[in-house]
Amino acid sequence: MSADRGTRGLRALALVSGLYDLALAVPMLLFARPLASAMGAPAPVPLVNAQLNGLFTLTLAAGYFWAAADVSARRGYLWVAGVMAKGLGAALFLVDHLREGSPSSFLLFALTDGTLAVVTAVLLRRSPAPSARPS
Repeated sequence: MSADRGTRGLRALALVSGLYDLALAVPMLLFARPLASAMGAPAPVPLVNAQLNGLFTLTLAAGYFWAAADVSARRGYLWVAGVMAKGLGAALFLVDHLREGSPSSFLLFALTDGTLAVVTAVLLRRSPAPSARPS
């Protein structure tokens, strides 16, 4: 894969991930109770816990948009947020569903986060890292 194609793919993925997280963050921040109801979950108690999750997701979105501006220099963010956070989040959703009986709708998050984590890892491994600068 050429460096330019790899960079374009990572940039597009960073933008998609940022939009995905933004689309989750806004309802969690502003409409946490109706969102929980729509997902088949009880209302969050205290409400601030759901809002903090929304704030966390909003910061991830901002980071993806920041990383998209220069994916070659910000690959580390994509490894941490795109592979680690999304991958561990997907695993956590799955484990919670199996052990705690969380709503089946939560498996949608496991699927989307897991897919984004795998695609991010594949694109990062396939696209060349920038060469080290001489001292």
